[in-house]
Amino acid sequence: MAPPPRSDPSMWDAIHADPSVPLDRSVVRQIIDDQRRPSRRWLYPVVRILSRVAIALISVVKRVLPFRWMPLRMMDWLCVWFLRRGVSPDAVELLVRHFVVETNLVNFIIRNTPVAMEPVTLRPTALAGLGDQAVVEHDVNVYDVLIALDHVELSRPSRLDFAQLDVPPLDAERGRRRLLRLDIQTALCLMNIPFSMALTLEEYRRAVHSIRFDDSFLEILSVVTGDSTFRHWKMGGMSLWMDSNVDVPQMVYRHALICEYAHAHLVKLAGGSYPRETAVAFD
Repeated sequence: MAPPPRSDPSMWDAIHADPSVPLDRSVVRQIIDDQRRPSRRWLYPVVRILSRVAIALISVVKRVLPFRWMPLRMMDWLCVWFLRRGVSPDAVELLVRHFVVETNLVNFIIRNTPVAMEPVTLRPTALAGLGDQAVVEHDVNVYDVLIALDHVELSRPSRLDFAQLDVPPLDAERGRRRLLRLDIQTALCLMNIPFSMALTLEEYRRAVHSIRFDDSFLEILSVVTGDSTFRHWKMGGMSLWMDSNVDVPQMVYRHALICEYAHAHLVKLAGGSYPRETAVAFD
């Protein structure tokens, strides 16, 4: 009797089917499609190294010439132009989506803790909304809410406020002609260069360190909701570990995934659910 055919499973099918991933299946599909772009396979490994070398050189020279090399408005214009002309619409939509998702998380904490702080308003719905120092504001919001929580005793409120956990329709300008359609990780490596040029050393360090507060936010969400699930996604990124010599684009990508997981679980706690598609074959 001939042996049964050997199984040859697809990594992408398994990732898409993974029942432990709490995200909407359409978002999972977008992330998978982005990871399967040719630029992710061929360009990202090279661009990742070149970007780190460029950032290191900029950091060294900035210690000698400690002034702002590029106006923040110019940085915004360059990044928006690059996203319009060189990055795939799916990657752009995921990036815009992250700003909304993180604002939703910040506002959930504000609404469910006794902090003297109004909800933040950074919820761009279009690519153009990433201008006007949105990247800087997005980092500052993290610091503001943490500082506002100083001396506040965290506990689960008698009633949780799940307001504004929606993600509105997002305009990634899909109809615009693009010269390239890069994946989000390659794009982050390239965008990190003008970002480091436009910010002062202290501003750049502050922006990088904001990602280390992911574990802090997950712990706060766990205490406020009384749900330990959030703790499962901690990465051991202690906020007291002050090291900016890291792979920033890689950390940003992981940070975005953690925010998506936490946000999806809040939606579930609010009584919502993410639809699961039937099996999808990835060619």
